Amino acid sequence: MVVTMFEPVMISPSILSADFMNMGRDVAAIEGAGADWVHVDVMDGHFVPNLTMGVPLVKQLKKATSMPLDVHLMISNPLRQIPWFADAGADIVTFHFEAVSGDEAFQAIETIHGLGAKAGVAIKPGTPASAVADLVPLVEMVLVMSVEPGFSGQSYIEGSEDKVAEVVQAARACGVAPTIQVDGGIGMGTLSRVVEKGADCLVCGNAVFAADSPASALSEIKELSSRVRDMALQGPEAL
Repeated sequence: MVVTMFEPVMISPSILSADFMNMGRDVAAIEGAGADWVHVDVMDGHFVPNLTMGVPLVKQLKKATSMPLDVHLMISNPLRQIPWFADAGADIVTFHFEAVSGDEAFQAIETIHGLGAKAGVAIKPGTPASAVADLVPLVEMVLVMSVEPGFSGQSYIEGSEDKVAEVVQAARACGVAPTIQVDGGIGMGTLSRVVEKGADCLVCGNAVFAADSPASALSEIKELSSRVRDMALQGPEAL
């Protein structure tokens, strides 16, 4: 029997866990180790209880790396700020479903696409996958948070993999295949849970940047995640 391999799982290291005094060095290290994207966590101190990076850093990152910039907006007014980050060089702009109301989610997606970027929608641990079912056919990515957004270094919330499976099922029902990204407590000990359920892209923070060798840690995560994904294709008996 010939077994077709899945595409490798993408890794988007979160620079929230990098050394801000040596950001250029750390970004170069993950790029050299094969990172697929750079995950940029934007927090406004209102939607989440933390304040992090903004437009100036995105502009500098755009000059410093050829990797796509995966910008995660954890902010309360995404419709206003989406153009700022798209103009600064964000390749993927992800807004939170919980930060919009009514038709604003559709407006956010339309705005992102109109500015030439890919659109993503993120959901917190307490938000069911069904909440974004109408958006799944319209976006390039769905981000499932496996911790409460706001701080790096949190532990993976058990059961988050079930929501990943629900998003995958919703996408298949619509005949679409957006990237399914998972963010929060993802590392060597937890990645298999979400990859087995269909995650395409893993956001890793401390698992990469807190390691003695971020480049080696990233390589190990890429190798294991792709192996788990390939085994998942072969069926439950291979896992």
